[in-house]
Amino acid sequence: MRGMTHAFHHYGLPIESMESRRLNTFFYSALIPVLGPPEEMQARQGAAEEAFAQVIARVGELWSEELLPEVRRHLDVMASRDVALLTDADLHGALSDAIERGARLAQIHMEIVFPAYLAISEFEELYNDLFSPEDQFEAHRLLQGLPNKTVEFGHELWKISRSARWSPGVMEVLDREPAERVVGALRRAYAGRPFLAELTAYLEEYGHRSSMWGLTGRTWLEDPAPVIKNLKDYSRQPDHASPIRELERLAAERESAVAAARERLAGYPAPVREQFEVMLRAAQDGIRISEDHGFYIDAAGLSQIRRVVLEAGRRLAIAGAIDHHEDVFMLTADELLDGLADPAGTEFIDTVSERRDEMERYAGVTPPPALGSMPPGPPPDSAMTRLMSKFTGSPAAPSESPNEVRGSAGSSGKVVGVARVVSSLEDAARLQPGEILVAATTAPPWTPLFATTAAVVTDSGGMLSHCAVVAREYAIPAVVGTGNGTAAIADGQTIEVDGSAGIVRILE
Repeated sequence: MRGMTHAFHHYGLPIESMESRRLNTFFYSALIPVLGPPEEMQARQGAAEEAFAQVIARVGELWSEELLPEVRRHLDVMASRDVALLTDADLHGALSDAIERGARLAQIHMEIVFPAYLAISEFEELYNDLFSPEDQFEAHRLLQGLPNKTVEFGHELWKISRSARWSPGVMEVLDREPAERVVGALRRAYAGRPFLAELTAYLEEYGHRSSMWGLTGRTWLEDPAPVIKNLKDYSRQPDHASPIRELERLAAERESAVAAARERLAGYPAPVREQFEVMLRAAQDGIRISEDHGFYIDAAGLSQIRRVVLEAGRRLAIAGAIDHHEDVFMLTADELLDGLADPAGTEFIDTVSERRDEMERYAGVTPPPALGSMPPGPPPDSAMTRLMSKFTGSPAAPSESPNEVRGSAGSSGKVVGVARVVSSLEDAARLQPGEILVAATTAPPWTPLFATTAAVVTDSGGMLSHCAVVAREYAIPAVVGTGNGTAAIADGQTIEVDGSAGIVRILE
């Protein structure tokens, strides 16, 4: 929330803050607008859009030359600490420092995300104004096939799967053992040791991701089972199914689409052509940044903070302040710092128990999607409100057929397959190649699944959501923002996903 509020002030948006409240274990957030006469609000909005325009024109430079180097400096400092060797007092200082660095990373996150996504959104609007395409995805073809860290970690895992296919001993382990036992089996098998070294190097580079948002989820470094699941699926695919080749195909298609657009613009005035080139470059940079910032901030940043928090939990458990080191995630940051200041004189066992009881009590409750009264009328039209609509999606239109689920078009194409309703990345072990992933939402750690799934359906999101953007990179159909896809579609049903129309049809 503080990162979002920082960005509002940084760009001068007419929003005072984003506030969050926890009610019965559920979190609700609200934007608090700046109050003032209409002319003042209009002036503020105009100034904010001018500020964004200046940043959008250099968004790639801002990220690569200013913000990313700062992010890496924070990560390097946190990674350099061997927290297990610190005294309690030094660990207290390391935790305070990690919290402060995490707050700055959250600010950087929102500083770069707003202009990056606005660049994509405004390029789409410019393209559509210039060419009025019948295909709603046409503008996005000029942004596809670009390398980024999210696609990269899937491609690197594919390369490892090719190494596995060249080793009968490794393939035997992958075929025989469940994901959670593969690493141990490879360690015991002589033929598996060189391969295990390759896999370990991969996890050290890309394993800071977790299967869920936040600090509570175990990273792939701690539990590589989700990676092993994807590796097992990849290793059974022939070489011609390579996602690397698919990216190359999409890149060639992108260059062809860019050349065609430039040819159509040849007769336009020079300022229009210049605006097109500036916005195209910014949107392509925005696509990369939309994924890369998550690799460094959301994954590596949270992983380093989690490492300190877990060590603090271990110390508190040894002192008897909590029963188990992971109980630390039931404490607030202030409580944790107080506990580290005096581990032997602190007791959180009752606090943890009460909070777990509360979570269990509300675990089966479906909370209302919103509380209080919404402001009257639609939000004012602006580049930012249009972006938010594209990112979060609009409420799905009701379907007249009980065998039809409607959402938003996320990625073009139509496919028929078996639906696999997945509640978490751990649950995705049930997803088999060629099946259709149905989930509430997807996050960057889910990306390797896109290389073997036939299509994706999500409850939330719009055309610029993570799911839609990545589905287009893997050229698979996606319907997003269904609202009730995971409830309306039964696991194992045969469904048809029409990503162009935003419709899912239940065939049996």
